[in-house]
Amino acid sequence: MSAYDLIVIGAGPGGYVAAIRAAQLGMKVACVEGRGSLGGTCLNVGCIPSKALLTSSGKYAELSHLSAHGISAGEVSLDLGALMARKDKIVGDLTKGIAFLFKKNGVDHIEGWASIPAPGQVQVGEDSYTAKNILIATGSEPATLPGVEIDEVDVLSSTGALALEAAPEHLVVIGAGVIGLELGQVWSRLGSKVTVVEYLDRILPGIDGEIAKLSQRALSKRGLKFQLGRALKTIEKGENGLTLTLDRVGKDKEEQIQTDKVLVAIGRRPVTKGLGLEKLGVTVTARGFIEVGGDFQTSVPGIYAIGDCVPGPMLAHKAEEDGIACVEMLAGEAGHVDYNLVPGVVYTDPEVASVGATEEALKEAGTEYICGNFTFMANSRARASGETDGAVKVLADPAGKLLGAHICGAHAGDLIAELVLAMAKGATVAEVAAACHAHPSMAEAVKEACLDAMGRAIHA
Repeated sequence: MSAYDLIVIGAGPGGYVAAIRAAQLGMKVACVEGRGSLGGTCLNVGCIPSKALLTSSGKYAELSHLSAHGISAGEVSLDLGALMARKDKIVGDLTKGIAFLFKKNGVDHIEGWASIPAPGQVQVGEDSYTAKNILIATGSEPATLPGVEIDEVDVLSSTGALALEAAPEHLVVIGAGVIGLELGQVWSRLGSKVTVVEYLDRILPGIDGEIAKLSQRALSKRGLKFQLGRALKTIEKGENGLTLTLDRVGKDKEEQIQTDKVLVAIGRRPVTKGLGLEKLGVTVTARGFIEVGGDFQTSVPGIYAIGDCVPGPMLAHKAEEDGIACVEMLAGEAGHVDYNLVPGVVYTDPEVASVGATEEALKEAGTEYICGNFTFMANSRARASGETDGAVKVLADPAGKLLGAHICGAHAGDLIAELVLAMAKGATVAEVAAACHAHPSMAEAVKEACLDAMGRAIHA
């Protein structure tokens, strides 16, 4: 029986980062992973492979628009096998990189699926280990719909949609959230007709409504079709493909769609099965999330949890921040995560990025605010690069302190970092606007949006 200061269960972004940081803090650490490769969902079948496919498909799609630049690309062919091989190599290289980091920092990698038979004990196959503390970082998996069987052949989760051997003639995506839109755009670029079906009357639930409308408009221009306010009832398989029956929400009316493949992308759910939490007495919510306190400790002393399996944004970078804060507190240091400052990014074209409060949330709370907007159509760099869709939107209190920031546009995921830092430091729109921004740059739109909040926009 091996003894550790900390055993981390799960080697996704939250787990492996927590393990490395704990080792840096002088703890004897092991990380248990049963997948067969490190990196969790994000690295293996999530963030990284999807971004690789978005990049490759984006380059392919861009070739059809080069005539505006005076460039003729001639006949272009697509080797989907090579495109997928590139994606797989990126994933493989990065998983090997985590193994190297474990060795470098002295973290023991234990292969297999873990359970917790008692506080301070971890069982992996026939082997038992003891630990002063146990950290659950088991992540999440795709959520499913009642009565819908995901076979990863015709009815796909995000995992199956990352590994198709050919572009379907027609792909229906159920869910207009981050995963559905990103993978929908990948296959739209690679030749599929893509229809996005969403229960709500808008895309990107939780994103500022004005920014979501800009995103939908831009994605529609790029070929995605949207069927909003519709609920999936059934999927029937036939000789000619799949027949989807949809309910028009609130209208007592049914519709049918014929398609080749269906991607179910309605969100994710925590993975905790097999850990033995119920027997241990660990409190779990009705939705399956592990309840934790401010120090990430569960209802059982010595057992902690972070990332997607606890309440909060289900984002890789949030899991990393959880993991670092948790082990730093275990080491007696101050650790803290401000969940209002966790940015979210949708890596479609154009990208969507958001941090802090939306305008709808401020209105609902009765909070006084000022708002600034600046469209990329008026941004010199955007005009030069032909990336004019979208805008920057900032929200602040009447004194100018930033409350939220939302961007739809090229490089939004990078541009949001300035506004996250500004909010973290309590900066005002005046202070952001006073900082010199390079010209010509997309970042000038951030400056102009802050100026607009004060009624002083120069280029609006």
